[in-house]
Amino acid sequence: MTTTAPPTTGSTRSPAAHFTLAVLALALGGFAIGTTEFVTMGLLPQIARGVDVSIPQAGHVISAYALGAVVGAPVIAVFGAKLPRRALLVGLMAAYGAFNVLSALATSYGVLFLARFLDGLPHGAYFGVASLVAASLAAPGRAGRAVAAVMLGISVANVVGVPAATWLGQQVGWRSAYVSTAVLSVVAMALILAFVPSLPGDPHATGRKEMTFFRNGQAMLTLLAGAVGFGGLFAVYSYIAPTVTDVGGLPESAVPVFTAGFGLGMVAGTWVAGRLAEWSPFRTLILSGIASFVVMLLVWAVAPFGWALLPVVFLVTATGSVLVVNLQLRLMDVSGEAQTLGAAMNHASLNLANALGAWLGALVIAAGYGYRSPALVGAALSVLGIGVLFWSAHSDARRS
Repeated sequence: MTTTAPPTTGSTRSPAAHFTLAVLALALGGFAIGTTEFVTMGLLPQIARGVDVSIPQAGHVISAYALGAVVGAPVIAVFGAKLPRRALLVGLMAAYGAFNVLSALATSYGVLFLARFLDGLPHGAYFGVASLVAASLAAPGRAGRAVAAVMLGISVANVVGVPAATWLGQQVGWRSAYVSTAVLSVVAMALILAFVPSLPGDPHATGRKEMTFFRNGQAMLTLLAGAVGFGGLFAVYSYIAPTVTDVGGLPESAVPVFTAGFGLGMVAGTWVAGRLAEWSPFRTLILSGIASFVVMLLVWAVAPFGWALLPVVFLVTATGSVLVVNLQLRLMDVSGEAQTLGAAMNHASLNLANALGAWLGALVIAAGYGYRSPALVGAALSVLGIGVLFWSAHSDARRS
């Protein structure tokens, strides 16, 4: 892993205080990103009405954001590997805020689709660079918990930010949700400048060196496992609003409660993931894939029973968050010299899962199978993800 200089001397704060404040600032950036990524799902019916399209078609703006993250992660990581890491993080947050404003100003489906694609571009690079910064500041043996702490930003967003922005969008209009996330981006920029040490990029990084990542078989299989195995979460989450109202028979006011349930699951799963990572990231990935398969079947079975679905959606994101953190650590482990690109590509993989899950969910709904059917799509994707992980293990054993 690329090493970085310690925080600038001369401060009266202790190293522990430096680390805590820096991680909190990085996590707030994740909070802003998590809020704007997931609030679209909670406001999908309102957005569909606002730009005069069907709910399945509106679901494609979720895929547009995800595809932006897939495209942006490698491009920004390759060209930004040499840049000072704090400056790069601030620039990514600035772009995030600007494209959220563009989303709020969109007057047609086409403009909104483009705005969501652009807003996704900084996503993977931000989490990749933030993870590298947190790991470099952590005490020896604590990199897993440091990365998990950064990821808690996106988890807490789903407990507080997404329900609050969903409620605001229902009361004031869906555009207000994107304005609020633009404001969060500005606050995150200020805190990163204040508390994250000025850390250099990798002076030896080159485009050619970073691109060796794509010739790394273990890295590619890890990405594929994330892109496929994590898709089930998004197949379910993308259509949670109509599932709660149309299938479960609950009012629209119940949707923020369910998005909060997703968020609490993320917080719990991320906390557990940091501990499990110290046992074995790879074995944890296998267990989380099996758990995801079981939970997806539970979603399908329980969805018609209203509030009984709430603890199940908690489990959906709890298992998914365990997967996210351990995928991040495994990629950082197997990326060799392409550290920046390897760390960033985890979220490219997960957003490919976002696009895949939302798209497949839209297909089965549009085909007439109902809002429960994406859960069965999710179960199938979990099985495929487990298969890719076993393929990775077999390939690694043969190489050894």
